[in-house]
Amino acid sequence: MKQRPEPLTKPDAEAALDALARAFASLRQADDVRAFLQDLCTPAELESISDRWKVVPLLQQGVPYREIHDRTLVSVTTIGRVARTLEHGAGGYAKAARGTRRLSASH
Repeated sequence: MKQRPEPLTKPDAEAALDALARAFASLRQADDVRAFLQDLCTPAELESISDRWKVVPLLQQGVPYREIHDRTLVSVTTIGRVARTLEHGAGGYAKAARGTRRLSASH
């Protein structure tokens, strides 16, 4: 990944993240979000993000790491990182998972 000669200041990094979050929030349709992600991310970044998201529901169901790996081919290291983030992160995975369950139930 490209490294900056000097890291952004915390306020600048927060402002950039807020702007990105607003861009996502402005998109109402999954197809629009998909197009934005394809424009924003490299294929490798998309694969990495997709792998993380793929394991969230399995972790929430209590599926063991090894079984998740066998089903998804996502590394046990990545599964562990996602699990730690589910436990100690900002709550985004859980909130998005609830939202996707609600969308699935309404269709």
